[in-house]
Amino acid sequence: MALISLSCTQKFGDFRNLTPTPPMGWNSWDAYGVTVTEQEVRDITDYMAENLLQYGWEYVVVDGAWNSPLNDSIPRTFDEYGRDYPAINRFPSSAGGQGFKPLADYIHSKGMKFGLHKMRGIPRWMVEQKVPIKGAPGITADMIASERDLCAWSDGSLTVEASRPGAQEYYNSLFELYAQWGVDFVKYDDLSAPIYHGDEVELIRNAIEACGRPMVLSTSPGETPVEAAPHLRTHANMWRTVNDVWDHWFQIEHIMEVHEKWYPFIGDGCWPDCDMLPIGRLNVRGSNNPPRQTRLTPDEQLSTVSFFSIVRSPLIFGGDILSMDPETLSLLTNPDIIEMNQRGRAPKQVRRDSNELVVSSDAPGGGIYAAVFNLSAEPRNISVALSDLGIHGKRKAKDLWSGATFKVSDVLSLESIPSHGCRVVRIK
Repeated sequence: MALISLSCTQKFGDFRNLTPTPPMGWNSWDAYGVTVTEQEVRDITDYMAENLLQYGWEYVVVDGAWNSPLNDSIPRTFDEYGRDYPAINRFPSSAGGQGFKPLADYIHSKGMKFGLHKMRGIPRWMVEQKVPIKGAPGITADMIASERDLCAWSDGSLTVEASRPGAQEYYNSLFELYAQWGVDFVKYDDLSAPIYHGDEVELIRNAIEACGRPMVLSTSPGETPVEAAPHLRTHANMWRTVNDVWDHWFQIEHIMEVHEKWYPFIGDGCWPDCDMLPIGRLNVRGSNNPPRQTRLTPDEQLSTVSFFSIVRSPLIFGGDILSMDPETLSLLTNPDIIEMNQRGRAPKQVRRDSNELVVSSDAPGGGIYAAVFNLSAEPRNISVALSDLGIHGKRKAKDLWSGATFKVSDVLSLESIPSHGCRVVRIK
């Protein structure tokens, strides 16, 4: 299907007003995989409300398989139209057909927002059993599905053929339900890579607009083709630029390399997404063994948060909040770094080679942010001419991590940056 780029006011209204700055929040996948429980989500919400919300961390997102009891003796819960409900043994407040509404209400009561994960397409069992499509009389699941371009890592769903009668009604029925639950954010999987499913992206956008409740749309995973950027900017709030990112430095370097081509598309309510921050305690009960504190060194963690922040990626923390350590908390609550992420503008790559990366962005109220990364295996002194940053003369500067202030004249000279470490400065 050819992708059609429409201005967001032509068809959908300005959904991008939902995300004037990059979204910030927590997602359950990196710590809990498919196993997170309602009590854990409530406890995490309490912690975030007390310790993180004031810094902008507002989304609580339950990732994949929330409909699975993880016990073969307990049946899954669906309605007559095949729409998934949360597993009651893991999310007990969903009993009686309430779905995620009680949990979403609790999260909202804390001043925060609720999100969930969903797989592209229509469940295979619905097709096999010819389940009726809500809102499309006479149409059943087998009539809108095909085996075309199936998910590469999961065989549970089939493709929804957008041109067929009932296709839009199927997605409308899902988002009608999510609106009733009070969902604020949907992470939709298998939309961006290895094939960009622009036709289903459009069905989803239409369904969000029809449901009557504003929801952020996050497409996943990457590497999303950059050619899809104009289409994404009129349909999604954020989209993944890479595959799943774990706590390996080579993956962080890969993000730094891939993201360069996305710089022109950052902003105006649309945010290329570097994936979750793989810091803190990971894989408490996930599938990326073993359970562990992040394998990134302290300097690599600093670089990861700094890069995500200066390129204005959504900041979605993946670690276990219930075992938050002071060092990780300090990485998430630096007000200067968060301001750079939320209010910086026009990130650009100043230079890159095998040893160094320099990225800049415009600071609010004037001045420049500069993030200088040492990619080498040894400590390095790195210098950047102010003219390369678009400024000249004598300036005042502040190191955003240490808080130290200093003066620069023509050249920003940074000494002894650790291996895989960085310095982030604001030059006035």
